[in-house]
Amino acid sequence: MRATLFALALCLASGSQASESDLQLVGQARLKFLFWSVYDSRLFSTDGRYSEGQRPLRLEITYLLDIGADALVERTAAEWRSQGRDHGRQRQWLQDLSRLWPDVSKNDVISLELDTGNRSTFYRNGELLGVIDDPAFGEHFLDIWLSPNTTRPELRLGLLGRR
Repeated sequence: MRATLFALALCLASGSQASESDLQLVGQARLKFLFWSVYDSRLFSTDGRYSEGQRPLRLEITYLLDIGADALVERTAAEWRSQGRDHGRQRQWLQDLSRLWPDVSKNDVISLELDTGNRSTFYRNGELLGVIDDPAFGEHFLDIWLSPNTTRPELRLGLLGRR
């Protein structure tokens, strides 16, 4: 019985890794602010193209500077405000992000994976940080980069593979 459970666990783990690695690059872009390169971002989908609501998706951000977790959460809130996004659970989401996100150092990679159930899973350098199960969160979070109302339209075009 124990061997069967172990084999099942290995199959499930292999299956999730395989589907994760099956994602193809849609596009990539670098965020620069004045003289500083802040991060490189990459968007992945199952077919290498993006359409709104498509799942699974993965957004990867490789930081090129050290940034505190509080600053990342504050920037998320500021981007939502800039886009005029208002959701009744935003405060809770920001609290969740404060709990999940660590300070990042140069070359750290923070990834967000949205599964077919719109569950948002965050990783740092491939290690699980945590999950936000609220289906509305993932769309709101991705829209920071992918919405036509983004504050960084050139970054959006790069992520969508249109630049």
